[in-house]
Amino acid sequence: MNAMKRIIVSAWVTLDGVFDAETMQHWFFPYDSTQRQEYIKNGILKADTILFGRTTYEMLASFWPHQKNDDMGPASKLNSVDKFVVSTTLKKTDWNNTRIINKNIIGEIAKLKQQPGTEIQIEGSATLVKSLMGTNLIDEFRFLVHPVIMGGGKKFFIDGMPVMGLKLVKTETFDKGVVLLCFQPAEQ
Repeated sequence: MNAMKRIIVSAWVTLDGVFDAETMQHWFFPYDSTQRQEYIKNGILKADTILFGRTTYEMLASFWPHQKNDDMGPASKLNSVDKFVVSTTLKKTDWNNTRIINKNIIGEIAKLKQQPGTEIQIEGSATLVKSLMGTNLIDEFRFLVHPVIMGGGKKFFIDGMPVMGLKLVKTETFDKGVVLLCFQPAEQ
């Protein structure tokens, strides 16, 4: 019998929780390293499904489908893996193997999780993550925390998110002070 999939939230943030793609030149790119690149690539390679919110989907779908080799990372995996975008406004997708979830979102994601496989990764997509908190669907949070305080910007966790106790299950320090923090929901 195949195990059901685990939902993994994968996010890159600053120490103060900023994950704004528009400011990545200040907090993400300066802390690049081979270790961090390998971690990101290997994480994507583990996933057999990727789940996006609309904003993250549109950002990544504007770049990755045009990558025809893996020089820039795991292009072949991203372009071939099953992808789902949660959106009530998006009408069509152009990225290969992408479907839209626009109704009964929690129920549809729960059905995806019941399918045999390994990981459903949610890349970024803070609004989607917020909608899933408190549903018992998220199995793990994996944060790459960058050693910089932005002092402002779009935050991953915002006011109004449900309270969720977590337990630390793994840490790893990469070059340039980037820290991986992996959390699972705490037993309530």
